[in-house]
Amino acid sequence: MEVFRRASGIHSPRQVTEDYSPPMQPLLKDQSLLKTQAYAAGHWCDARSGKVLEVRDPADGQLLGSVPSLCAEEVEEAILAAHRAMALWKKEPAGFRSKILRRWFDLIIEHTDDLAAILTAEQGKPLAEARGEISYAGSFVEWFAAEANRIDGEIISAPSADRRILVLKEPVGVCAAITPWNFPSAMVTRKVAPALAAGCAILVKPASRTPLSPLALAILALRAGLPEGLFSIITGEASVIGSAFTKSPEVRKLSFTGSTEIGKSLIRDCAGTVKRVTMELGGNAPFIVFADADLEAAIEGVMTSKFRGSGQTCICPNRILVDARVEERFTELLATAIRKLSVGPGTMQGVMQGPLIDHSALKHVENLIDDAVTKGAKVLVGGKRHPLGGTFFEPTLLTGCTPFMQLARCEIFGPIAPIFTFKNEEEAIILANATEYGLAGYFYSRDLARVWRVAEALECGMVGVNTGFISNAASPFGGIKESGYGREGSHHGLNDYLALKYLCVAGLGS
Repeated sequence: MEVFRRASGIHSPRQVTEDYSPPMQPLLKDQSLLKTQAYAAGHWCDARSGKVLEVRDPADGQLLGSVPSLCAEEVEEAILAAHRAMALWKKEPAGFRSKILRRWFDLIIEHTDDLAAILTAEQGKPLAEARGEISYAGSFVEWFAAEANRIDGEIISAPSADRRILVLKEPVGVCAAITPWNFPSAMVTRKVAPALAAGCAILVKPASRTPLSPLALAILALRAGLPEGLFSIITGEASVIGSAFTKSPEVRKLSFTGSTEIGKSLIRDCAGTVKRVTMELGGNAPFIVFADADLEAAIEGVMTSKFRGSGQTCICPNRILVDARVEERFTELLATAIRKLSVGPGTMQGVMQGPLIDHSALKHVENLIDDAVTKGAKVLVGGKRHPLGGTFFEPTLLTGCTPFMQLARCEIFGPIAPIFTFKNEEEAIILANATEYGLAGYFYSRDLARVWRVAEALECGMVGVNTGFISNAASPFGGIKESGYGREGSHHGLNDYLALKYLCVAGLGS
């Protein structure tokens, strides 16, 4: 196997500073976690056609390995196997399902270092950040292991004495999930854990750029005792697999994390079989700094939320809205913080920002900066490709930004912090809501009355008040408007995998 002969020190950059020497290249503690076959219909397999998709290190473009590109027929076979496996799984006591999920969680935490090394190799984020994602991924398994025991129905007061009305919660059916490359581990567990807790089977189509992390998670799920065929990792072309998922009458729910454009297409395709869908789509998060804010805390919030994953997350602040009265001071503090960010391959010690995922992402960021500068923005920090080459880009701070620039209207998905200004609270809210997206929003203020006014006025599904970190397993993650619908995490996320059945029992009179 070619993959991971370089193991957790995967990178060998083409262009690094002259005094850089690559770190030691230790092998994974558990080499079996590296798998380049799909797991479908209860077995590890290659594509019958022999077709494969290459997986490359975004830091240097080197080939890490390849995974099978399954055809529609192979996907359909996996769906039928999932249907068979679910027939038994949904009958198991909740406590049984809970124990298996708990064992899966324990194995994820036990193998954190190896899972983080795999994640860094294919996604590029720094190892410290990758370890954080593995912990985050595990938290969903732990949470839903406990929630499996809390799937309760209810008894409703009946309209007559001889009747009883009961409501049961049952698994919705075979589920399918399509996950993104920016969180290749956490987005799998956030969808798979509640499905399994509810008694469903689930098939996951991971992002083609980052399939190795999901495959490693599947290995650990099997070790935890998950029945064969219940959880599949289907690798291949998105159009082929997505079409098979949406057309199949056996798939009763689809969960998707990705762009709004693709989400709309999937919604249309799911209409043919009236599937339940959960859509976590694009974002354009405002980050508002009022004049009464703790500016140092706000800087910390920006750095935490904006530059995680090189700015390639859906809830990154896209527009930093600052009260004109504190703009100068805030900008000075932010420029100082951004200049301290170290950029490099994820395996280098002390690196805070890795590469962008590919050259198209790099070009997208460059185009946004060019457009902003043409329309009057000033580059205060960064603004160009990093001397390391490849897909590395400098952390960037832009001032003088306006709503007429492209970066104000689309997801930046890169390490650009654009500063906009406002004169009062009313204008800040208008600017913040001037988007078709409604995923996340942030604001900083020490005025308690303002906290409630602004939190309620922001048109988004999640609001961070005096914090830039809002994601956790206990909270309902999701948006409104064109950022999608449905929630992941929390008990609300479990309900999205359950169907209600109403029983009316009559003839109980004396």
